[in-house]
Amino acid sequence: MIRPLTTGEHFFRECFFEMKKVAEELMDQVETLDKITGIIRKSRDEGGRLFFCGVGGGAGNGTHAAGDLFKSCSVKAICLTDNVPTLTAITNDEGWSEVFLSQLVNWDMNIKDVLFVLSVGGGDEVRNISSNIVKAVRLAKGMGTKVVGIVGRKEGFTAKNADAVIIVPLIKAAHMTMHTEGMQAYILHFITEFLRLRGAKWESQEK
Repeated sequence: MIRPLTTGEHFFRECFFEMKKVAEELMDQVETLDKITGIIRKSRDEGGRLFFCGVGGGAGNGTHAAGDLFKSCSVKAICLTDNVPTLTAITNDEGWSEVFLSQLVNWDMNIKDVLFVLSVGGGDEVRNISSNIVKAVRLAKGMGTKVVGIVGRKEGFTAKNADAVIIVPLIKAAHMTMHTEGMQAYILHFITEFLRLRGAKWESQEK
């Protein structure tokens, strides 16, 4: 009989312990977070747009953040994975690697805009990993658009080329995706709360 390597309680305690360590180490990147927030606020005030770029969990976090920032912070936020017909049409006709680049070109991305990358690896040009993110970042840099991000690898394309990027610390390799995507959600909520212009309906109700 195969026995489980650990009990559920032990595993979850381990996850919380790792999460605590990640949060503690992220304190060293508060200046970067402040810089990212400043870039977004400047873009908002100048009439620019915020484009979220990510796949998998990063896409999910981008959708959530775009909604929050649009509603509560008056940021013209767009998540590039939200329009399924557009996404699938570009993929079918031009390939998955073009899916962000094509949209950004059609949106006439410019110097007032911001590209926000949400990715575990951040793309790898040499190994042809997340080439759609690599192409989006390269386009943005070429057009003078600010690039920010939250990623899990300092060696990735985004980390090496962004104007400001949070690197989620690696505590345990097997849990990199879990902690990176989890912290993306937390940090994006922090940004929203800092830039908030409107309160949520339930927050204004007296107890």
